[in-house]
Amino acid sequence: MERVAVLCGGRSAEHEVSISSARTVIAGLLEAGYFVEVLGIDKQGGSFKPASIQSQLDLPKNKRLNYPGTPNWIHWLSEPENRPDLVFPVLHGPYGEDGTVQGLLELLDLPYVGAGVAGSAVSMNKIHTKEILKANGLPVLPWTALSRAEFDRGIKPAHLAEKVLEYPVFIKPANMGSSVGISKASSRKELDEGVSTAFRYDSHILIEQGIDAREIEVSVLGCDPPGVSVAGEIIPGAEFYSYEAKYISSKSKLLIPAPLEADLKHRITDLAAAAFRCLQLEGMARMDFLIERANSTVWINEPNTIPGFTEISMYPKLWEASGTGLVDLIRSLIALALERRDAKARLAVDR
Repeated sequence: MERVAVLCGGRSAEHEVSISSARTVIAGLLEAGYFVEVLGIDKQGGSFKPASIQSQLDLPKNKRLNYPGTPNWIHWLSEPENRPDLVFPVLHGPYGEDGTVQGLLELLDLPYVGAGVAGSAVSMNKIHTKEILKANGLPVLPWTALSRAEFDRGIKPAHLAEKVLEYPVFIKPANMGSSVGISKASSRKELDEGVSTAFRYDSHILIEQGIDAREIEVSVLGCDPPGVSVAGEIIPGAEFYSYEAKYISSKSKLLIPAPLEADLKHRITDLAAAAFRCLQLEGMARMDFLIERANSTVWINEPNTIPGFTEISMYPKLWEASGTGLVDLIRSLIALALERRDAKARLAVDR
C-alpha cells in the first residue's frame, strides 16, 4: 500500500482548521513512507488549484507529495488511473465528518480512515448522539432540542428550555464542531441571542444544561475493543472552550495527563470505550467529558469522529503521551481502514 489521497478544506465553517490538521497528517504520512496526493476542497465544494492549496499547506517540496491539477476532486477519485490505495479524510464538520464523504467513498469502493457512514452521521448530530447514549444507559446532561421550523411556527426557546433546564444553559448547532456557533446563556435575552447564532449554522439546535465542570478529553483508536489514551484536561482561556479559546487565544492550557484520581480515570476510560461501541465508531475518535466539580459526576459531552490534528489538538498529543507517536498513529489508522475493507470483502453479496 503506497498511495494515500488526503481530502482537506471543505464546505464547513471548520475549513481553516481542516487545512491546519491536514498539514500535520501529510507530514506524518510522508515520514511514514507513503506517497501522498492532496485534494484540496474549497468552500463551495469544488477543487482548489494546486498552487493555492500548496500555498495554504506551506509544506516543503517532497518527491512523494503531489497536488493533482484537477477541476473536480470527485471525478479525479473515480478515474481508475488515479485511484489511490486509501483515502484519509481530514474534513471537519459538515460535508466531511457527517457521513457524506464516507458515503461517496463507499460508492467508489475506496477504503478510508475513520468511522463509517452510520457512525459518522449519528455522531456528528449532537441530538442523535445524546438520544443513543441515553438509550444505552450512558450519562448525558439534560437537554432539549429546537428546529428552525418549530421556531418559525412561534415556539419560544425560553418556554421550551425552562421546562426542563435551569440557567445557565449552552446553545449549540446540532451539526457542527470546533465549538463553532456555541454560546452560553444565563438569561432569556442571552438565550434568544444564542439561538439566533446557532441557527446561522444549522436548522436544528441543542439547548443543554450548563454546569460548573472540568473539561476532559481522551483519544480512542481501534475497533472493538478500542484502545483509549491517557486523559487530558482543558483549562479554557475564556468562560468556556469556544472557537476563539481553542484556536486564537493563547490563554487556554492543556494538562496532559490530566490530574485525575484512579477511579475517575477508569470511569472515563470505560465510558469512552462504551460510547465508541454503541455509536458504531471505527478507527478514531476523540471523546469529550465533563466532570462536575460539586460531586465528581462524569458526563459524556460529545464524540468527534475526525478529531483535529493541528499543533494544539488533543488527539495526537494524547496518543503521544500514551506512547504512540504521530507516525505510528497514522500507520495504525491506515491498518484499521484496510482491515475494515478486507472484512467487508468477506461479506455475502447474494442470497
